[in-house]
Amino acid sequence: MNFRIPVPGRLRRSSRPAAVSFLPALRLLAPIFRRYRARLALGFFSLLLVDSLQLTIPQLLRHGVDSLTSGRATPRSLLFLAGLILLTAACIGLFRFLWRTMIIGFSRHLEQNLRERIFEHIMVMDRAFFSSWTTGNIMAHASNDLSAVQMACGMGLVAALDAVVMSVAAITLMLFIDVRLTLIALLPMPLLAACTRLLSRHLHQRFDQVQAQFSLLTEFARTTLVSIKMVKAYTLERLQEHRFDELGRNYVRSNLRVAVIQGLLFPVATLVGNIGMLLVLYFGGMLVIHATITLGGFVAFVSYLYLLVWPMMAVGWVTNLAQRGLTSLRRIHHLLRQQPLLIDRDDLPCGLPDCRPHFVFDHLHFTYPGADKEALADICLELGPGVTGLTGPTGSGKSTLCRLLLRLYPVPDRSLFLDGHDVNTLSIAAVRRLIAYVGQEVVLFSDTVANNIGFGRPGAGQEEIEAAARAAAVHDDIMGFPDQYRTMVGERGVRLSGGQQQRIALARALLADRPVLIIDDGLSAIDVETEQRVLAGIRAHLEGKTVLIVSHRINVLSSADRIVILEEGVIRGQGSHEQLLAENGFYRAMMERQRFDA
Repeated sequence: MNFRIPVPGRLRRSSRPAAVSFLPALRLLAPIFRRYRARLALGFFSLLLVDSLQLTIPQLLRHGVDSLTSGRATPRSLLFLAGLILLTAACIGLFRFLWRTMIIGFSRHLEQNLRERIFEHIMVMDRAFFSSWTTGNIMAHASNDLSAVQMACGMGLVAALDAVVMSVAAITLMLFIDVRLTLIALLPMPLLAACTRLLSRHLHQRFDQVQAQFSLLTEFARTTLVSIKMVKAYTLERLQEHRFDELGRNYVRSNLRVAVIQGLLFPVATLVGNIGMLLVLYFGGMLVIHATITLGGFVAFVSYLYLLVWPMMAVGWVTNLAQRGLTSLRRIHHLLRQQPLLIDRDDLPCGLPDCRPHFVFDHLHFTYPGADKEALADICLELGPGVTGLTGPTGSGKSTLCRLLLRLYPVPDRSLFLDGHDVNTLSIAAVRRLIAYVGQEVVLFSDTVANNIGFGRPGAGQEEIEAAARAAAVHDDIMGFPDQYRTMVGERGVRLSGGQQQRIALARALLADRPVLIIDDGLSAIDVETEQRVLAGIRAHLEGKTVLIVSHRINVLSSADRIVILEEGVIRGQGSHEQLLAENGFYRAMMERQRFDA
């Protein structure tokens, strides 16, 4: 594990969103808005009803005050007026509940739709994508960014519409009461618009920095937890805690920079509202004294001005939500724009013709994306039924060859064939369905032993799972566990030994029962005695199938029908165990070294 702290704010180039228009990102939401348009229409209609009912209350108050000052009020009329205000308030509560249910519910559906789309997109990406996008960065998009978009499309959208409707309606009714007083009340508004525009420019950039810091923090926590055995083995707990604290402080500092801008938005909006109220109290009072407007009209005007205070304050809040939501939506859009290097052509059939498990490399050359040196050069090799061993020094291209068989990277046309068919003319998924794979790094899920083995063939019965475990020489170990096949293996198989992990992964591949099995150094943690039982189980279980075993161990290679030696991406020799001992110096030296070590 690399324990270097990620540099704050330094994400890999392809994982950082480019400075593009927000319009393409907004198009992500259009299909979801169309799908839930009925729910949205009902929610917005309820919101308009709430605003309309709120605007009637000042008129009822105006009527009551004017009737009191003119002497026309009676106990009965006042009681009726109070009942009407109470009924209006009850209706406001009912319709407010309705719009919250409809619109906030929509925002949750939107969040779920985007989350599913992100997950589906990640499932089709290739290895090149995951080499530039860290898990922490992806998780930040699927958590923090989605929450920000949900808030912007829920409460943010409601607050924006409510502010616009309430502002326009309240100002219109204020104009009916007195035009001059309305203009005086609105004098501070340009100041609010200017301040909001100035502050919102800084919000977007700072929100982007917050999300980037969260990605780094999440990735560091993930890598530390995944490698917790190594951390403890080297007693690096304190060092990792210190580094995590440093990343946490950087994240807090980024949030505090946002909080400074957010902290200015609300006081500015409140100040502007209070300035308007002071002007209305003075000039409106003068108009009442000179009988230009009635006392009831003044009360209604002040009530409308109070209704305007929320839209003025909402400007800051909505700006905050909108900037955060747009920034996060742009990041999500950038993620969804990533395309795999390896894409099937549209004209390819979904299935395979009737193919034998027979691969042919025909003068294949391969270079990793972004690399200068070839990983494989002029590879000519046939892989057919039987067991083929593959060996060579570290970095010689063994795993690369396995990855090309699995179609994890694109290969040049007419350089890799499956039963005479160029693999580029076959569906990627269809080719992969022919192959079971056991890699260098064992992948186990935090689930039961049975479910980890059963992952190789969903729907397999218990007897089939146990048969695969016996073939992988791990059944006896499993029966010794407290809950046998129902034993939880822990995160990434933490409760199992390295050898048990590898054999469970092998049992999963054997259960898949596919025509081709690739074992890429997947027996390295198994002792010699168990290794022989595993190899015998593989031969019995996969008779007539194509098996490729990558290994440095002579005991494993000697059981193969044919052994291929790779060195610096070039085939340096191939043949049986006896032939290579006689003809190949590298193989002979490797055997002598292992005998000496033994």
